[in-house]
Amino acid sequence: MTRYIQLAHEVIDIEIEALRRLRANVNNHFAAAIEFALICQGRVVVIGMGKSGIIGRKIAATLASTGTTSFFVHPAEAFHGDLGMIHADDAALMISNSGETEEVIRLLPFMQHQGNKIIAMTGGLNSTLARNADAVLDISVPREACNNNLAPTCSTTAALVMGDALAVVLSTLKNFQPEDFARFHPGGSLGRRLLTRVADVMHKDNLPICALDLPLREVVGIITRGKLGVALVMDQDRMIGIITDGDLRKAFEESENPLELCARDFMTEHPYTIAVDENLAEAERIMKELTKRVLVVVDDQARPVGVLQIFDVEE
Repeated sequence: MTRYIQLAHEVIDIEIEALRRLRANVNNHFAAAIEFALICQGRVVVIGMGKSGIIGRKIAATLASTGTTSFFVHPAEAFHGDLGMIHADDAALMISNSGETEEVIRLLPFMQHQGNKIIAMTGGLNSTLARNADAVLDISVPREACNNNLAPTCSTTAALVMGDALAVVLSTLKNFQPEDFARFHPGGSLGRRLLTRVADVMHKDNLPICALDLPLREVVGIITRGKLGVALVMDQDRMIGIITDGDLRKAFEESENPLELCARDFMTEHPYTIAVDENLAEAERIMKELTKRVLVVVDDQARPVGVLQIFDVEE
């Protein structure tokens, strides 16, 4: 068992070293690739064969989901008709570890004739692909993590990470926001939290409201009936405090005559609030940052209109 773990550590160490080299290889060619993608009036077309194609599909998906319109074209299919998918105003990201992959190389004349900017992602800096590219992203690695130094491991990791670097830098420069991300991921939990507003899930019926001078015994009844674990303390139409189960316990523990207390004596002043039109992701961030299980939802005049519990924002 120890030998298995040792071998796994060796693989990971080799890949980490490959990524350290990759970091050192990021240069002005990377900056040029970013510029080509930014000024491109069309899409970023990602092309790769075999394992590079698998990585290419992931890079295209990451680009598309982070604000850079992109899609993957299989080079063999492209040579049999799919070249029509590639327009003159597109930029091409062509991936080949050797830089001599036949299916990729034979697309170069078409790209050049059409005037596409070509970004090569390759470990072969003197290869046919590199020599014919407008920018070359160096993904060369000292060796593969495979025990025979054959199976694409470090090289595919390097390509994947370089693709992530492209996507994230482009996303940052385009000021791509969480709301934009949510539009492309409406089916996921993140999309739900970003697109759903606090108003959509808050508890708004029969809010547990009590007056400043309400006796503790009656406060307990309001909290129990409200089933939210809180009571909102109001002074006319202005909320000035909140009473939670914790406040009740503290009152019983610290007061000699707790039943003689009224709401103003043991409430928590200045409760944490959130705007009614805020999204769930922001509510979740506030709750986790402040370790709060309840937020009071308020309108634009700071009047309470609902209560949000941690269970409402968590999946």
